[in-house]
Amino acid sequence: MPDPNEISDLLRRTETYLTDTLLPFWIERSPDEELGGFLTYFDRTGKPTGETTKTFLMQIRMLYTMASAHRAGYGQGRCAELAKAGATFILDHYWDDAHDGWVWIADRAGRPTVFDKVGYGHVFAMYAFSEYALATGDPRGRAAALRTYDAIYGHMADTRHGGLFELMERDWQPKPPGRAGGDRKSLDVHMHLMEALTRLYEMTGSPTHRRRLLETIDLILTRMLHPQTRLGLIQFTLDFQPLGRILFETEWGRDAAPADGEAQPLDMTSPGHNVEFVWLLLHAADVLGQPRETYADVARKICDHCVGLGIDRQFGGLYADVPMARPPEATEKQFWQQAEALIGLLDAVALLGDEKYWHAFRNVYDFVFDKLIVMDAGGEWYERVDRQGRPLDDALGHAWKISYHTVRSMIQVVQRLRTLSERMTQGG
Repeated sequence: MPDPNEISDLLRRTETYLTDTLLPFWIERSPDEELGGFLTYFDRTGKPTGETTKTFLMQIRMLYTMASAHRAGYGQGRCAELAKAGATFILDHYWDDAHDGWVWIADRAGRPTVFDKVGYGHVFAMYAFSEYALATGDPRGRAAALRTYDAIYGHMADTRHGGLFELMERDWQPKPPGRAGGDRKSLDVHMHLMEALTRLYEMTGSPTHRRRLLETIDLILTRMLHPQTRLGLIQFTLDFQPLGRILFETEWGRDAAPADGEAQPLDMTSPGHNVEFVWLLLHAADVLGQPRETYADVARKICDHCVGLGIDRQFGGLYADVPMARPPEATEKQFWQQAEALIGLLDAVALLGDEKYWHAFRNVYDFVFDKLIVMDAGGEWYERVDRQGRPLDDALGHAWKISYHTVRSMIQVVQRLRTLSERMTQGG
C-alpha cells in the first residue's frame, strides 16, 4: 500500500491547489456582477471569450460547486454568497410557470431562448438544490429540489418500462426519434438520477425518496450494465435494449464525434464514466446505511477494466472510450474522466485493498497535474488532449465545461486522502 509520507504530500499538494488556485479561478472570474448568475466562457489563457449565453446546466452546476465547496469548509463564506446569488438567478429565470420544469438555455439577462425539457438538466437541478439546502439551510433550496422531483416523476417517468424519458418538448411530449433522442434512454441520465436521489434522500430522509433511490440503483445494475463484464452500456431503447451511442441534437458536452459519424460499437464503454458510477454508488450505499461491500463485486470488475484497458501506462492518464475486451484504438483523453477516476480509484484502494488501484490513481493524478492543469492561466484544466497530453480542445470554460468536475474532484480527493492518511496513521 502507499507510503504514509506519499499520502501526506499529495494531500497537502491537492488541498493547496484547490484552495489557492482552482477555487479562486471560479470565485474571481465567474460571477456576473451586472446581471446575476455566472459567466463561464474562458479561453486557454483564462480570459473571458465574450460569449454570454447562460445554459441551465452551467448555472445549476455552478450552484452545486459553490454550495458543495461551502459545505466542505472552503471559501470563508464567499462560496455561500455566490451560491445564494446563483440560486436566486436560477429561480427567477429558468422555471417554466406555464408547463413546470426548467428551461434549457437563456441569454445573459436570463430570458429563455430554448424551452426544451432535458432530463440531464432536471436531475442536476435536484442534485444541486439539495446540496445547496444542506450547505446553507436556505429553505428555497429544499423547495426547489422537491419541486424538481415532482416535475421529474410527474412528467418524465416511463410508467411502462421504468426509468425516465430524457429529451422532451416544452410541454413534456417526448422529442421525435433519432438524433432528437425521444426514443432513447441513457446510463448517463440514470446514473445522475441516482446521484441526485442520494442527495435528496440525505436532505429529506423520506421513505419515498429512499425507495426511489433503491429502485434506480436496481435499474442500473440489472438493465444498464453488461451482464458479464458489469461495464456500462451507454444508450438504450425505451425498453432497455442496448444501442450504439449517437450524439443528440441537444448537446451538453463537446466530446469528439463517434468515428463513423453515427454510432459507436456496442462493446465501447467509458472507463471514466464507469468509475464515476462506482464512487457514486458507494456514496449512495453510505447514505442508505448499506455496507460498501454490498457492491464490491461490481466495483472490482469496473475498476479492474479501468486499470487494465483504460489507463495509458506509457503516457499517463485515462482514455476516453475503450472497448470492453480489446485494447483501445482511439487515444484522446478528456478532463472530466480523469477527474472522476481520481475519486473512484481512491475508493477502490479503500474498499478492495489492492495496490494496483493506488498505482492507477497516481498515474492519472500525475497526468492531470503535468498535462491538464494550466497553472499559468489560473489553474483550470484543458477540455480534451491527445495521448501525449497536447491540447485538442483548449477551452478552460464554456457552456458545459465549468467547475463541476474539477472542483468536485479535488474536494473529494482531499477527503479520501485525509481518510486514508488517518487510517494508515492508526495502523488500520
